[in-house]
Amino acid sequence: MDSLKQAVAEGRLQPDPGQAEIAAHLEALCEALSEWNEGKSGLFSKSKPAPRGLYLYGGVGTGKSLMMDLFFDAAPVAKKRRVHFHQFLQEIQARITHEREKKDSDPLPRVAKALAKQTRLLCFDELQVTDVGDAMILGRLFDGLFAEGVVMVATSNRHPDDLYKNGLNRQLFEPFIDLIKQTLDVRELDSGRDYRLEQLEAAPVYYHPLGSEADSAMDNAFKRLTRGAKVQTCILDVNGRELVVPRQAAGVARFTFDELCARPLGPADYLMVSETFHTVMIDRAPLLTPGKRDAAKRFVTLIDALYEIRTKLIMSAEAEASRLYPEGDYAFEFQRTVSRLMEMSGRAYLAAERRVGESDEDSPDRTHSE
Repeated sequence: MDSLKQAVAEGRLQPDPGQAEIAAHLEALCEALSEWNEGKSGLFSKSKPAPRGLYLYGGVGTGKSLMMDLFFDAAPVAKKRRVHFHQFLQEIQARITHEREKKDSDPLPRVAKALAKQTRLLCFDELQVTDVGDAMILGRLFDGLFAEGVVMVATSNRHPDDLYKNGLNRQLFEPFIDLIKQTLDVRELDSGRDYRLEQLEAAPVYYHPLGSEADSAMDNAFKRLTRGAKVQTCILDVNGRELVVPRQAAGVARFTFDELCARPLGPADYLMVSETFHTVMIDRAPLLTPGKRDAAKRFVTLIDALYEIRTKLIMSAEAEASRLYPEGDYAFEFQRTVSRLMEMSGRAYLAAERRVGESDEDSPDRTHSE
């Protein structure tokens, strides 16, 4: 993981013993994957067992997404995929439904086998389980994936023993917990600091008016939060539709206002963005005049999604929040959005744990198959 050492040497990251220890573990995993990989064909040895994967857990802002970014880019595997765990579960449920329509027999073995052909290294962001339907299938699904030699690396805020805690019929989920501990190395990343909160509190999260100063402040915020991680485009699958994220790295997504609110996007799109990224940046929100009523309605829906998931927001706008929608027949409804924007700038919100996948409310999927 030379990129981590380089980032520290260049001053983009602070030295962190916990991160250095995890980086060394992931570097060893990269070497094991390279030895397992049979040359340029991209095939893997069936005579040797697959390397043990990694389950990396720890508090918010400790650098788990950064570690995953560095590992994923360095992993010497052609068929590798990084996906937010909640999005992966939605995909699995859709695949099960599709397979069930074709045959009456148990669809899970077929789903696992098909996934294993497409992906040899699965990297998950934010592994957590809140839905009883998901909990019931995970043990058998991953038993099949591991039997096919798929290697898994996952990040989570919770130790495996705390997954789906107090959930309905949890005893049926416990085999998945046992499988994780048998198949993956479980490591905690505990730096004793919340780097994300420190970076968010280092500067304002709402910039106005628009201009070169606001643009520069947004650029600096993006650099601080991504901490030297490689910036890439990714595509999210929203109920079979593609949603392009033009710039993202280390769990941070950056859009212009028009990219999110001037296009015909809806609640499902905004929920997917909110669930996939811990921080969303929005550049250049204009005054929402009566002629921009549709964009204003989408912006309200977007802020609702971010707020419910507790996804962090950094944005630049033409005016302060209370003056963004000065007049028009949607002004009354917009007052709730103003209130939420103000709350989202406060420390309590910035420090709050996200609510991904919770039924009462909330990294990108990158696929390589060269």
